[in-house]
Amino acid sequence: MATSTVSKPPRVRTGKQGSSIFLKTLMAVTGIIFMLFVIAHMYGNLYKLFDGHTAFNTYSEHLRTIGEPMLPRHGFLTVMEVILGISVVLHAYAAYVLWGRARAARPQRYAVKKSIARSFSSRWMRWGGTFLLLFVIWHLLQFTIVKFNVGSGGNTTAITHDPYELTVHAFNVWWVTLIYVLAMIALGMHLRHGIWSAAQTLGFTSTVRARTIANVVAVVVALIVAVGFVIPPLAIAFGGIK
Repeated sequence: MATSTVSKPPRVRTGKQGSSIFLKTLMAVTGIIFMLFVIAHMYGNLYKLFDGHTAFNTYSEHLRTIGEPMLPRHGFLTVMEVILGISVVLHAYAAYVLWGRARAARPQRYAVKKSIARSFSSRWMRWGGTFLLLFVIWHLLQFTIVKFNVGSGGNTTAITHDPYELTVHAFNVWWVTLIYVLAMIALGMHLRHGIWSAAQTLGFTSTVRARTIANVVAVVVALIVAVGFVIPPLAIAFGGIK
């Protein structure tokens, strides 16, 4: 007599395991939103700053008038700022919760040490991400929210209300340029690891070919963004843009 076998239903992830998967997915999605923004921001800065004063200020003004007259002045930017702000908060929240859970689950060191590269990558995503968050706050205060000049010329309206002049004066200060360059290196490393992790989380690395593509995309995007961002401030610092 044949015996029938009853297949077990798939396991449903509950509790902290399911929550951790949700948080990783949240990090991936919010990270992609921020990545798309930094690519667009990098392109605008790189392309328009080298076009000169008028072109850069026209570009800055255009960003504030997108959607008019259906949207009020600064309407489109406000929507984007809200989306980006929420994305950054959720991304940071998910990262720190997952970090805390990982620490709580491993109160003692591994019996078998992780590889040096993996260990460095993991630590860098935590502390590098914290550095980037602090840099974003500083950057927004300097160029968007408060608009202050730490270079020559003081905080006159002619500088603080002129996007091109404020940018040029800022990066004529060596330590501002240094902080910016270090932040862009951190951003490149964060993107490199983050894109790869997002691809894994979202299920885009199931084959060898897919993993190769994901790795190449991560490296290329990270290099393009980091290099594209540091070219204008270095050009200003060394006199290429005045």
